[in-house]
Amino acid sequence: MKPRSSENDAQAKSYRWRSTVVLGLVCLGAVGLAVRAVELQLLDHGFLAKQGDDRSMRVVKIAAHRGAITDRSGEPLAISTPVDSVWVNPQELNDNIDQLPKLAKALKQDPQFLARRITSNLDREFLYLVRHMPPEQAAYIKSLGIPGVNLLREYRRYYPAGEVAGHVVGFTTIDDQGQEGMELGFDQLLNGEDGSKRVIQDLYGRYVENVESIRAPRPGRDLVTSIDLRIQYLAYRELKAAMQEYRAQSGSVIVIDVDTGEVLAMVNQPSYNPNDRAQLKPELYRNRAATDIFEPGSSIKPFIMAAALASGQYRADSVVDTSPGFIKVGPKVFEDESNLGVIDLATILAKSSNVGTAKVALSLKPEQIYKTLTGLGLGQVTGSGYPGESAGMLSSYTHWRPIGIATLSHGYGISVTPLQLAHAYATIGAGGIKRPISFERVSGPVPGEQVLDPKVAHELVQLMEQVVEKGGTATRAAVVGYKVSGKTGTAFKSIAGGYSTDKIMAVFAGLVPASHPKIATVVVIDEPSRDVQQGGTLAQGGTVAAPVFSNVMSGALRLMDVPPDDLQSVPAERLVQANAP
Repeated sequence: MKPRSSENDAQAKSYRWRSTVVLGLVCLGAVGLAVRAVELQLLDHGFLAKQGDDRSMRVVKIAAHRGAITDRSGEPLAISTPVDSVWVNPQELNDNIDQLPKLAKALKQDPQFLARRITSNLDREFLYLVRHMPPEQAAYIKSLGIPGVNLLREYRRYYPAGEVAGHVVGFTTIDDQGQEGMELGFDQLLNGEDGSKRVIQDLYGRYVENVESIRAPRPGRDLVTSIDLRIQYLAYRELKAAMQEYRAQSGSVIVIDVDTGEVLAMVNQPSYNPNDRAQLKPELYRNRAATDIFEPGSSIKPFIMAAALASGQYRADSVVDTSPGFIKVGPKVFEDESNLGVIDLATILAKSSNVGTAKVALSLKPEQIYKTLTGLGLGQVTGSGYPGESAGMLSSYTHWRPIGIATLSHGYGISVTPLQLAHAYATIGAGGIKRPISFERVSGPVPGEQVLDPKVAHELVQLMEQVVEKGGTATRAAVVGYKVSGKTGTAFKSIAGGYSTDKIMAVFAGLVPASHPKIATVVVIDEPSRDVQQGGTLAQGGTVAAPVFSNVMSGALRLMDVPPDDLQSVPAERLVQANAP
C-alpha cells in the first residue's frame, strides 16, 4: 500500500505546483492589465482621445449666404442658390478602390482619370471632385454609400438678367468672391463670413451629431442698385439692333438720372452671359462704358460754348463770322462742309461748325476752357467707385498751343469714357451742379458742387435744342412730345501715322426733356459700316447713334412717368389715340 501513497503524494505536489504557477500567471496578468488600464486611462488618455476624435469628429464649414443684388425696384440681378460640392478623402477612398468605377459612373467621369486624381493626392485628406452640383444629383452620389465620399453645402451665383446686365453687375469666382463690376466694387458689402461647427460622423461620413457651434455664419448684405432693369433692357435691345444693322465693332449706352447722379442703365456690345463661365473672357466682360477711352469729336463742342458763355465774352445771341468756310491755324486747315457765313452760337452747334467753334475757342483764355472742362469732370474719374474706371486724358492748359486749342475745340487731343461724357452732360442738365455718379439707389435730389453758372447751363441747354430740330445734325434723335437737347459727334479713329478716313466713333449725347432735364444719355458706337440708307455714305453720329438715343428715351420717359413738354409738336391724330378709352 505504501507505493500507492507515495504516488498520490507526488501527484498532489505536482497539482499544487501547477496551481501555484497558474495562479501566479493569472495574478501577473491581472497586474499587467491593471497597469495597462492605468496607462491607458491616465498616461495615454489624451493621445487616445485625440485619435478617436480625429477618426469621428470633424470641423465643417457653414457657408455664408452672399448678399443679393437687385435693381432699384427689387428685381433680382444676382442671387445665390444652394448647391453641393462633392469632395473625398483620398486616403479613405483608396482603401475602397473597388468602389471607384461606381463613383466614376455616377460622376460621369473617366474611371482611369479619377483613379489618377485619387492616387496622386494620397497625402491629402480633402479633394474636390465636383464643385456646385445640384443638390438632388449630389444626394444621389451620397446615397451610394462609398466610404470617403462627402458633400459640402455651398452657394452658386445666378444672374437672372443674363447678358442684359452682365457688364454692370459683373460676376464672382467659383468661391463666390467678386471678380468684376458691382460684384467686385461692393464685394465687402455683399460677401458674408463663413461659420464653422464641430460634428461627429460615422464610418460612412454621415453626420451623427452636432457637437458645438464654433462660429456662426454672417450672411452678406443685399445691394439695391440704381439700375432700372426696364430701361436697361431697352438700352440693351436698341444698342444690339444698331450693332447688327451697322455691323459695328462695339458700342455703349449710358443713362443717368440728372437729379441724383444715379446710373439707370449701362450696356455694352458685345456682351456676355455671366451664368456661362465659358464666356468669361476679357474681351467680352470688359465694361467699355467705364474703362475704354475715345476722342469724343463734336460732342465736346457744347463745353466750348459753356466756357465762352462763362467767360462773359459771349452771350447766347452772339454771332461769329465763319467766312470763307475754313480757318488756318499754323499748318492745319479746319473747314466746314460749306460757308455758313455769320452765324450765332446755336447755329454753330446745330451745324457742328468746326470753323465757328475753333474761332470761339481761340478767342478765349486757355485756362478758361480748362477750368470749364475739368469742372465738368473731364480728365478725372466720376467718383462712382466702379472698378477699373478710367480718368480719360486731358493735358494741362500750360502745354496748349493755338493748333492744339483748335483741335481740342472739336474733340481731338482729348479722351473721355462714355461714363465721363454722360456725367458732363448730366452736370449741364442739372443747372451746372456736378453730382457724384452712383450705382446705388439714392433718394434725390442729391447735393453737389456748383461748377457752372446756372444761367450758363440753362442757356446752353437751350442752344443745344436746335441740334435736334430741322436743319440740325441730329433730327433722328427727336422724341415725340418732348424737347431734346444734345450734340452729335463723329470722330475719326487714330491709327499709326495719323487718323483713319473710314473708321469712326459715332456719338450722340443728349438731355431730355430740355425744358427741365431729367435724363442724360450717351450713345457711342465704334466703327459702324457705311450707311446703306444714305447711299453708302460714311455713317455719322446723327444717323447711327441718334436713333438709338431716341428709341431708348421714348420708352424711358414713359416708364418714369415724365410729363411731355412739347405736346404742340405731337400730331393731332396721335393725341386723339392717346386719349381714346
